[in-house]
Amino acid sequence: MPEHSTPGGAHHPVTERRILELKSRFLRESTFAVSMLERAVNALWTLDADAARSVRKSDDQVDAEEVAIEQACHEVLALRAPFARDFRTATFILRANSTIERVGDHATSIAKVVIRLSERCGSTPPRWPTALRELGQRVPTICHQALRTVQDEDADGAKRLITGDQAIDLLEKRLFEETLQVVSDPALGDHGPPVGLLVYRVGRELERVGDLMASIAEDVVYLATGTIIRHEKRRLRQAAPGEQAPP
Repeated sequence: MPEHSTPGGAHHPVTERRILELKSRFLRESTFAVSMLERAVNALWTLDADAARSVRKSDDQVDAEEVAIEQACHEVLALRAPFARDFRTATFILRANSTIERVGDHATSIAKVVIRLSERCGSTPPRWPTALRELGQRVPTICHQALRTVQDEDADGAKRLITGDQAIDLLEKRLFEETLQVVSDPALGDHGPPVGLLVYRVGRELERVGDLMASIAEDVVYLATGTIIRHEKRRLRQAAPGEQAPP
């Protein structure tokens, strides 16, 4: 018979070790995907097309690791029948694994924009909107905070991330107005409108990464407490800061 966790929350040592190994592997994959995002954003500010191409090449590594982790999760679930917290951890990794792969996709999309902007603007970047600068700083920071909540299985920290996601949404809305100024910049000439669209696209990609981190935070709450809060983002926001959510 396969070795597995016993009912009532007890852990079988082999199963627990396999799941801890999977969690460590997931965190390594996540750190790499976030590093791709940071590299893409850094390439953006200087329109470094070579750095952007390097980010695009990295996407294959994230894709391959996502498949490998998914297969390993299915093996643990099918052959070791984990219970209680072991089961929650395995299902958390399975869900969050695909979310992290999408972070790599968004980093790759930003890298593609960098290459296209460099073709239009050369080595002279446009005037970056303030909102885009803020998004470029905030979103990678949120990614690292989200990974810390995963590492620590910190439900309270995860809830703070969920309520803080509203700031990213507001910045993305502000970016639209500021992008109009980029479009009207006479230094860009006929390239103004397409450059403006590309600039706004970067903001959209970053905003989506913020949403993905909020999704991971929701799953961290499930991992730590067993409670599913996927449809409670609005209630959590209304209760913050310093207020208790209504029952």
